[in-house]
Amino acid sequence: MKNISSSFLKYILGASCFFISFGSVAQKTSKDSIDYKVNLLLQKMTLEEKVGQMNQYNGFWEVTGPAPKEGNAKLKYEHLKMGWVGSVLNVKGTENVRKLQEIVVKESRLGIPLLFGFDVIHGHKTLSPIPLGEAASWDLVAIEKSARVAAIEASAVGINWTFAPMVDISRDARWGRVMEGAGEDPYLGSKIGVARVKGFQGDDLSANNTIAATAKHFAAYGFAESGKDYNTVDVGTSTLYNIIFPPFKAVVENDVKTVMNSFNVINGIPSTANKFLQRDILKGKWGFKGFVISDWGSGMEMVDHGFAKDLTEAAELSANAGSDMDMESYAYITHLKALVESGKVRMSVIDDAVKRILTVKFELGLFDDPYKYCDAKREKELIYHPDHQAAALDMAKKSIVLLKNSNDLLPLKKSQKKIAVIGALANDKNSPLGSWRIGSDDSSAVSFLEGFKKYTTNYKYAKGADLITEPATFINELKINETDISGFNEAIQLAKQSEVVIMVLGEHGFQSGEGRSRAKIDLPGVQQQLLEAIYKVNKNIVLVLMNGRPLAIPWADKNIPAILETWQLGSQTGNAIAQVLFGDYNPGGKLPMTFPKSVGQVPIYYNHYSTGRPGPKPEVFWSHYGDESTKPLYPFGYGLSYTKFEYSNLTITAAEQATIKVSVMVKNTGKIAGEEVTQLYIHDKVASVVRPIKELKGFKKFMLNPGESKVVEFVLTEAELGFYNNEGVFTVEAGDFDVMVGTNSEQGLSGKLSIK
Repeated sequence: MKNISSSFLKYILGASCFFISFGSVAQKTSKDSIDYKVNLLLQKMTLEEKVGQMNQYNGFWEVTGPAPKEGNAKLKYEHLKMGWVGSVLNVKGTENVRKLQEIVVKESRLGIPLLFGFDVIHGHKTLSPIPLGEAASWDLVAIEKSARVAAIEASAVGINWTFAPMVDISRDARWGRVMEGAGEDPYLGSKIGVARVKGFQGDDLSANNTIAATAKHFAAYGFAESGKDYNTVDVGTSTLYNIIFPPFKAVVENDVKTVMNSFNVINGIPSTANKFLQRDILKGKWGFKGFVISDWGSGMEMVDHGFAKDLTEAAELSANAGSDMDMESYAYITHLKALVESGKVRMSVIDDAVKRILTVKFELGLFDDPYKYCDAKREKELIYHPDHQAAALDMAKKSIVLLKNSNDLLPLKKSQKKIAVIGALANDKNSPLGSWRIGSDDSSAVSFLEGFKKYTTNYKYAKGADLITEPATFINELKINETDISGFNEAIQLAKQSEVVIMVLGEHGFQSGEGRSRAKIDLPGVQQQLLEAIYKVNKNIVLVLMNGRPLAIPWADKNIPAILETWQLGSQTGNAIAQVLFGDYNPGGKLPMTFPKSVGQVPIYYNHYSTGRPGPKPEVFWSHYGDESTKPLYPFGYGLSYTKFEYSNLTITAAEQATIKVSVMVKNTGKIAGEEVTQLYIHDKVASVVRPIKELKGFKKFMLNPGESKVVEFVLTEAELGFYNNEGVFTVEAGDFDVMVGTNSEQGLSGKLSIK
């Protein structure tokens, strides 16, 4: 236990009486083990100090300045010195982190170091694409590397804990936080969640370039009614066990260190006080060993939910349900001590929570060196490192999805003359950073125009119209331009004089994210008018979309010859898009979320059930809309390439150990090399619980040269062929299955298999 704080060491060396009472456990547990050290420390803690470990505060004063003299800030400062704070959030920078860590290590009785939490969502300073964009790459290696880069930069500024990844599955594009997750599918979402956890936590959590990850939000936050953030959730048990739970279970099995509960009510119980979720499932059935953190203020929000009469009852309900650390509700630090003394919360509940928190701190190596994340040299060297920028560029290119390319309009020839670039987003260095990038620097993205001009000078730019009318910030409600079309004429005249028009349209980076639900998911403001006005004078248009969610763009799909989905790509936005537009990179991304034709179709997703009245049928009495197709605009898993892939020879055979082998031949029949994502789907045709019409159960991403073929193989086991019943029991049933292997969820070769 080298380098341990002197105050803590003093209490360990003085604990002779403790060894008598703890001797039986000590004989079974090595003195070098974390369990032993945690139990040893726990025995020396007062109730106030234990409750303090369960308390998290937001950064509350200029750390390197004078100590606060009055008010709430002074109270928090005193709590730090007394060891009544277990973690802080939104404090970064090695100087600031060291200052706070010194207070608790040197001045508190036991010197227990702090955790420093931060929302490191898709990078810290160097930004990768928004998580939904990364998911479109279907590239687990690249996604893990992206999280690794984020962890390196975050750890360099003193952060040792991120509130990511968000593994919520969501089927509703109206919900702003779809940008923060991996889309609509639990299989893909599970794989991506695990990749991100591995990237953040690395192979050795005690290294100084790794950070503890958080799986959030447990549970069902992505199913908020009407896509409205913080709204009520009402789902059945089949959806809960088979769609919502799997990504959480997967990351728990891969040793995620913390889990964040969610804001929403589920089955009438707020998640923060939901014993079924936190104790029965997470810590019970799944054996989760880390700790649970509440979301911001979710404890006190139970009063607004009508579940707790006051903050005291909120503290009681949350702690007893298994929420181990309170984020910015002040419920635990204010009321838990009295609740324990009155018997409403058992000491064993407190001890369990504190053990979990201390264990993570030991695993991070904070007791060996509380200042391991406070190396100013690392901070200076690693922020915006060229290697990180290169990784961000690679991730950005892999995230781009080609939605349409009539007559092979793309890629553009580098000799192309008379190009018009139109759209406010083309000249924006801030919006492409996306939402949830609070650690980065504003306007630090390579803009579309900055990347574009590296390839050609044969272009002219016209804004056409503003997207927003006031400066955008992380917390303000955006003011969208709904009326000003004064710039249209300049753009129209430019389009008339041009051979090809690149229109860069979409959402502002702060139109998605927390609290940013949209009832309309078309092109916001006057952008649709602008698009149609340009189309009237020049139909040779490439539409470059920048957005944080699926958009309903049926007019564009019908009329615009080439459409490129680029999401919000982060620091290297302009360079990535330019490389794709001019053919230096062949796009291979696939949609992780269905694009609707209209908002009235939402929620829309590929893995739905068949109704009792499927169609189409000639009469009206079947499940459909009278004014809209039931088909999506672009299905899950969809994405084109500058080359073509041909599928043949689907083979399904029994293999060893009760597994089934599925293989298919894929050939690049085009003229350039390209990446394909081959996807395998199954349908359990008859089951004791109705199964979706199609479920993703495997995918492989690979590169093929022109004319090259590859046999792509999958193995189906019980894990892929089974499902959870309504009691949460995993079962595999005999019967017939449809199998489809192809390029997206709607196009592929079909076969059958049977389980006897």
